[in-house]
Amino acid sequence: MSRFDRYMLSQLMMLFGFFALILVAVYWVNRAVTLFDQLISDGQSALVFLEFTALTLPNVIRLVLPVAAFVATVNVTNRLSAESELVVMQATGFSPFRLARPVLYFGVIVGAMLAVLVLTLVPASRATLAERRDEISENIANRFLVEAQFIHPASGITFYIREISAAGELHDIFLADARDDAVHTTYTAERAVLVRSEEGPRLVMFDGMAQRFDRKARGLSVTRFDDFSYDVGALVAGGKARRPQPDELPTRQLLWPDRAVTDLTGKSAEDLRLVAHGRISEVLLGPAAALIGFATLLLGGFSRHGLARQIAGAVFLLILLQLLVNAGARLGGGSPALWPVVYLPGLTGLATGALLLSLAGRERRKGPAFAAAVAS
Repeated sequence: MSRFDRYMLSQLMMLFGFFALILVAVYWVNRAVTLFDQLISDGQSALVFLEFTALTLPNVIRLVLPVAAFVATVNVTNRLSAESELVVMQATGFSPFRLARPVLYFGVIVGAMLAVLVLTLVPASRATLAERRDEISENIANRFLVEAQFIHPASGITFYIREISAAGELHDIFLADARDDAVHTTYTAERAVLVRSEEGPRLVMFDGMAQRFDRKARGLSVTRFDDFSYDVGALVAGGKARRPQPDELPTRQLLWPDRAVTDLTGKSAEDLRLVAHGRISEVLLGPAAALIGFATLLLGGFSRHGLARQIAGAVFLLILLQLLVNAGARLGGGSPALWPVVYLPGLTGLATGALLLSLAGRERRKGPAFAAAVAS
């Protein structure tokens, strides 16, 4: 690597780290405020909040890395142009493609970071986060077990336990369910236990009675039971067992799904492969964003008025690139057989950068010829 490549790459990496840190902090604080309200309202500790925010960081970093690469490239290119460093290097015979070599090195580094994130860290963090949410949902159900106190775990629900034995058996249960305006049901039982099931936590009551009052008919019906199961998981968000989402699975299982994976997720093999290809295609966005930022500014050459128009054009191209990403995701989601379309945004971005570099080289060759023609 030449001295110029090392110099420009060091500038790119330094500003990339700075902007990535700023963007991650802004995005993370925005997400953390909502997450903090949810967890604290459920009675969770600050340690749980820190754990959840740490698990969301890989996905936040994945989102901001291409933007940080773009901003760093535009900033460095604009500064080198304003200080005539790019002009000096072009005067020594460097073509636009030669000048873009450190930017390509930088794009490969960013792409490698994205590959580690989207292929490994983000799926693992999402899977762990889903498991912890399920555990917290079960803990919320356990907090219903309070002796000698009327509690209201949900709107319209009143729950009372006289005593909880050392073995975890509940004695003298009172449960009033008034969530339905038309019918109010009251359950009483001599004893009960809280059990786990595939559908979520359930309260199994023994030797009890259910009193159902129909407000419209003004009638009361009484049913005695030896045992009765009540769905406690319906009172808490996420109480029921859920299927794992494809974005929580390792990339290898998505690329080569077997019958067990398709049955577990309820998705077809084509749908799972589409998710995997979507992850891989994100790796191209980092190099594409950096190359677009550099090549667009290189079109402006040296100008005492700055490169404001070129910067605006680069931002516009980045927005178009993101629109292509969204369009490709929608098109692929509608027909998983069209999975190659998810690679088009990244490849289009790289091709656009190469085209802009070619145009910059053509404009540079026209400059001396036009000057010679005017002098003659």
